[in-house]
Amino acid sequence: MPETGGANIEIAHHLNEPEKQSRFEIPRRTEILEIFEAVVLALVAVCTAWSGYQAARWDGQQSLLYGRSSKLRIEAQGMEVRGNQIQMYDALTVAEWLKAEAHGDSKLAELFEHRLFPEFRPAFEAWKETDPIHNSKAPAGPLAMPEYRNVAAEESAKLGQQATQLFEQGTEARENADRYVRATVGSATVLLLAAISQRFRTTRISAALMILAFLVVFVPRGGS
Repeated sequence: MPETGGANIEIAHHLNEPEKQSRFEIPRRTEILEIFEAVVLALVAVCTAWSGYQAARWDGQQSLLYGRSSKLRIEAQGMEVRGNQIQMYDALTVAEWLKAEAHGDSKLAELFEHRLFPEFRPAFEAWKETDPIHNSKAPAGPLAMPEYRNVAAEESAKLGQQATQLFEQGTEARENADRYVRATVGSATVLLLAAISQRFRTTRISAALMILAFLVVFVPRGGS
C-alpha cells in the first residue's frame, strides 16, 4: 500500500508539471505580445505625428505656390494687354507713315518715325530698307521682320511660363499632402486594430491582429 501511495504521488507530480510549465509560458507570451504592442503603438504614434506635420506642411506649400502662380498669371495678363496695345500703336503709326510717304509729305513721315518706340525702331529701319512703297515683295510690315521685338509681350510669355511652373509645383505639393493624409488614415487603422486586439483574451487572436497592424504600418500606399 505504501508503494501504491508513492506511485500515486509520483503520477500526480508528473501530471502537475505541464500545468506549472503552462502557467509560466502564458504570462511570457503575454509579456512578449505586450512589448510588441508597445513597439507598434510607438511607431504608429511617431508615424501619425510625422504624417500630420507633413500633410500640413505640404498643404501650406501648395497654397503658397498657387498664390504665387496666380499673382504671376495676373501680371502676365497685364503685360500681355500692354504688349497688344504697343503692337497696335506701332502698326497704326507705320500705317500713318506709309500714307505720309505715299503723299510725299516727308515732314509728317519724319514726325511719325520719331514717335515710334525705341525697341520697335530696329525692325522699322530694317523694313524701310526693303523699300516697301516701291517693292511689292517687301514684308508686310516691321512686325514681320526678324528684328521686331515686343518687350511687353516677351515679358508676358516669361511670366506665364513661371506661373505654369509654380502651378505644377503646387500640384505636386497637393499630391504629397494627399499621400500623407492617406498615411494618417493608415495609422488610425493601426490604432483601431491595436484597440481591438486588447479586447481578446486569446493570445493568438491578439497576436494576429497586432501582426496585421504591424503590416499596415509598413505597407506601401500608392496614389489615389
